[in-house]
Amino acid sequence: MKRGMTFTIPNEYGVFLGEVLKPIDITKFSWRIDTEDSNILVDGEKDEELFPEGKTEMDGIKLKHLIENKTYYMIFADLQAYPKGTLSHIKTYEEFIESQCELVLLVADCSYVTIYCKNKGTLEWLYKNAVECGFEDLTYITDENDARTRLSVS
Repeated sequence: MKRGMTFTIPNEYGVFLGEVLKPIDITKFSWRIDTEDSNILVDGEKDEELFPEGKTEMDGIKLKHLIENKTYYMIFADLQAYPKGTLSHIKTYEEFIESQCELVLLVADCSYVTIYCKNKGTLEWLYKNAVECGFEDLTYITDENDARTRLSVS
């Protein structure tokens, strides 16, 4: 069974989270933001953090604005999407399956993206989008090939 997918994005400034999540309605979720190290580019210079320090929750409308309208460089990112009003914290795939969390998005070492998604139709749209965006090393995560023990980049 397909659990998610992995791929690589360019190791440069851009709006890659916005591109990765383009097939879904980001605004209908509340987002949990854990480990994060991403900087906004302003006038050609590294500026503030993409996500405010200490911010662990973000409304989908604000997240959509940030990731689609700011140019940023991601080193690490750990985001979880929940239906509004159901935010919790998961650490493993088993907890993900039992929780209200719909999607987990992890970015490690600037380029390596991992997505876990409960809705198989949404997963297919995300996969197709990654192909159209030209992201590389695209692979499905399945029950057979998933070696990850924690759903975190830390």
